[in-house]
Amino acid sequence: MTASGRRAGSRPPPAVEIALPTLVPFAGRVLEPREDYEAVDLDGLDLAGQRADNAGLLRCRLARCGLDELAMPKARLSECVLTECRGSAVDLSESIVRDTLLADDRFGVLSASRSTWSGVRLRGGKVDLLDLSLGRLNDVALEGCVIAVLDLAGARIRNMTFEGCAIDELVLDDARLSNVDLTGAELRIVRGIGQLRGATIAGAQLLDLAPQLAAHLGLRVRDG
Repeated sequence: MTASGRRAGSRPPPAVEIALPTLVPFAGRVLEPREDYEAVDLDGLDLAGQRADNAGLLRCRLARCGLDELAMPKARLSECVLTECRGSAVDLSESIVRDTLLADDRFGVLSASRSTWSGVRLRGGKVDLLDLSLGRLNDVALEGCVIAVLDLAGARIRNMTFEGCAIDELVLDDARLSNVDLTGAELRIVRGIGQLRGATIAGAQLLDLAPQLAAHLGLRVRDG
């Protein structure tokens, strides 16, 4: 299916063009648990395998960092920029992420289950599994992303947009959607398709999803 342009009258994506202050280079080698970092520049660092539970990042930049097996559950990110970072598995479960931009990153698994995201934009990049299950998402935009599995099961979502995205599998079991614009996403499989109430899709998407909708409703479709 071909991703269409934005529907007239739809809500614009969140304004998260982050104007960072003058940054100070990160002086250490390890992100510490429960530590707060403000206006810090983490550029080209290897943060693999580190654990920083409950850490806080305010107006920070992470650029070209290695994040393999980085664990930051219950972290707080506000007005941050993550760009060209790489990680096989990153744990941001139960985190709070606000007014933050993730651009051209590459993750195997980005786990943010039970997290609260507000004013977040994902631009470009690729994720094998983006787990936002059981989260609360408000004013979130995905632009030009390639995602194998986007797990929104059990999430509460308000004002979410997709533009030029390719998603192999979208999981919506027990999710609640309000003003979610999927017209800019290429969708192959939708799990929990009955939870699309509150979403907007394009006519071409409806035709592509018709077999899944028919199966969900228990309809038998006969030609002729």
